[in-house]
Amino acid sequence: MEICGFQRVSLIDYPGKVASIVFVAGCNMRCPFCHNSDLALKNYSKLHVYKQETILRKLHDASRFLDGVEITGGEPTLQADLADFMSECKAMGLLVKLDTNGSNPGKLRELLERKIVDYVAMDVKTAPDAGKYTKAAGVGSAAMFKNINESIDLLLNSGIDYEFRTTVVPGLVSAEDLKSIAHRIKGAKAYYLQQYVAHNTLDPSYEKVLPYSDKVLQDACNEIRQEGLVMSCGIRG
Repeated sequence: MEICGFQRVSLIDYPGKVASIVFVAGCNMRCPFCHNSDLALKNYSKLHVYKQETILRKLHDASRFLDGVEITGGEPTLQADLADFMSECKAMGLLVKLDTNGSNPGKLRELLERKIVDYVAMDVKTAPDAGKYTKAAGVGSAAMFKNINESIDLLLNSGIDYEFRTTVVPGLVSAEDLKSIAHRIKGAKAYYLQQYVAHNTLDPSYEKVLPYSDKVLQDACNEIRQEGLVMSCGIRG
């Protein structure tokens, strides 16, 4: 894999677990609010590229006190050898968490069928509307929107641990959009509303976008809970 970042220990990124984080380069979306733009755009002048063997050795050496590993990016499902890397992590006795934008349901299905992923966190950029999704993702097509919906359904029916999450960016995501998302993922185990942080964004103009107040997110979360749309709804950031 094209690994361009590694965090040896995290206590917050894999819910309830002590995990290392592996960051891969490259993404097929161009979300204007993305704060990992160097990874998304493969800006090698600001990235350090690790040999896969080096990271596997680091994980092996730390495995005695780790519960798992999180693979994020960028978009990990674009990596041709993602499944092999996950299998090696599983062989060490590590749980594997995947962060994904949901654009590659074929790869997601493969990982689920091979039982080499234990937790999936899928970003849902905005309401289930092709036009809105194109604006939030920075790219769009009928095929991509279909893939997003297919990945949602895969997770809803997977039986593994998972979460959906939305970064609540003013101008891209409204309170009504959050409710629409909650209806689309109805019955989901967990849905998190993530507060927008205007820092190091792919589109510099988004650094001037002021985040919603905490009350806006809390009110939206409360409404989703009250309607019983998902099993758990929380706020991050």
